[in-house]
Amino acid sequence: MEFSGIPLKKLRAAFFDFTSCEGCQLQILNHEKNLPDFLSLIEIVNFREISSDKRDDYEIAFIEGAVSRKDQIDRLKDIRKKAKLVVSLGTCACYGGVNAIKNNFSIESMVDEVYKENKPETIPVQKISEIISVDLEIPGCPVSKIELEYIILCLALGSVIEKKKYPVCIECKQNMNHCFIDKGSLCFGAITRAGCDSICVNGGLPCYGCRGPSASVNWMSLKNILIDKGITEEEILEKLSLFNSLNEVIKDEN
Repeated sequence: MEFSGIPLKKLRAAFFDFTSCEGCQLQILNHEKNLPDFLSLIEIVNFREISSDKRDDYEIAFIEGAVSRKDQIDRLKDIRKKAKLVVSLGTCACYGGVNAIKNNFSIESMVDEVYKENKPETIPVQKISEIISVDLEIPGCPVSKIELEYIILCLALGSVIEKKKYPVCIECKQNMNHCFIDKGSLCFGAITRAGCDSICVNGGLPCYGCRGPSASVNWMSLKNILIDKGITEEEILEKLSLFNSLNEVIKDEN
């Protein structure tokens, strides 16, 4: 198998789901016309959503979802032992995602309120890199199909993966979008890593930072601009907690 005359290595890949909606895995299957070419680059040996067949001779493990139970920790460590390369797939795996909102509350009180006497075993949500070493992160809620294809191709070619360092705002301007902040609405595109082609803003929704921080972030400046636009600090902090992806930047600058 070759690409432009360059021999390609067909990678043995496994896909695993932890605490998540499994939307990032669905993105892999939603390649539509590109799916045959995409699957020609990898040999899928373990992927519950497409087949009950599974093997443990994988080289790359793509892991979607956060950790929220003790038994998941042992499973994750076992995957790490078998994989040469571990990839956190999606915002839940990279940052904890929406699941991490529960860390802001008492787990005992939430379990009592929702499950009553049928209490499930649960622990505070952790991102994958808090449990095992991770070689590569692909953020997004869900991940970008184009970005995922690019990264798989780079892995197959053995080439360097170039990550975008600039913020989503640049992509917004390239797509000729009108700025939400100019309209007095909350948006975190100025501090969020690009790579999604500003898909939310293209569709009429603000950026809430699911991809994590860009290489250079001036959080205090953005916060002051938002407050000047009449947005309350309470609303800003509430939206920031949605994906748990910008919290460390905010802590550093506060």
